Amino acid sequence: MAKLDVKLIALDLDDTLLNSNREIEDETVFALRECAEKGIYIVLCSGRAEDAILPFVRRLEIAGKEAGRYLIAINGCSIFDLHTRQQIFCKKVDADILVRANQIGEEFGLRSEVYTADTIYYAEETKYTKLDVDLCGLKGEVVENYPEFIKQGFTKMLIPGDPKLLQKVQTVLKKEFGDRAVIFTSKPYFLEILPPDCGKGEAITWLAEHIGIGVDSTMGFGDSMNDESMIRLCKYGVCMQNGLDYIKSIADFVTVKTNDYNGVGHFIRENVL
Repeated sequence: MAKLDVKLIALDLDDTLLNSNREIEDETVFALRECAEKGIYIVLCSGRAEDAILPFVRRLEIAGKEAGRYLIAINGCSIFDLHTRQQIFCKKVDADILVRANQIGEEFGLRSEVYTADTIYYAEETKYTKLDVDLCGLKGEVVENYPEFIKQGFTKMLIPGDPKLLQKVQTVLKKEFGDRAVIFTSKPYFLEILPPDCGKGEAITWLAEHIGIGVDSTMGFGDSMNDESMIRLCKYGVCMQNGLDYIKSIADFVTVKTNDYNGVGHFIRENVL
């Protein structure tokens, strides 16, 4: 197959760029560095907050280059320019939705969380909030008057908990908010509430236009439901071999290898470099 004409590659982290040990394999690092040398933008694109993405930016060692200057956080709600150290794009969930979603979560015995670039805030620590803090590598902080605190608005709310219970909560929230919020499970035990018309794909589209390359030169790698808009809106949507069947069904390509065997790096070597 002829090499694909790509000027921007967007990469989900968990179960895509990262292996099961939450590391980027050397072969994939070398492939992405080579892309950056050729001027192909490499954009890490995660549900995590900005500070939780930075260790992986450092691992690639491309942030000093033009091709490595951007990252997309909070599933597309925030785009950060590493060169100017400024957020250049931001969307927030309406305060009333955050307050009501928290109330509904508590009716099911669950605790919600909200995020800034470096901290996860919640009313009390649970085994699930601790799991998220450990996974993201951010600070966790208990807020005394949490219902009042969240009225200032945030890019994302997450309700962590038992997967079976979260399915019920998700049904209630979708019925309550309709198209006023995007609601989905990023992992079976993480239910996310995001602003409408906001996703990784929408953020990539905005960024591609911002840097003047257009969405027809973009490629996106993902594996799960929070990657759906990225797979759908990028010119070349690539699902991991270990990805969900639904994501595979809407992708243009599926990697030959999984995230534990340099799936991203192998695909890029075969189809881009």
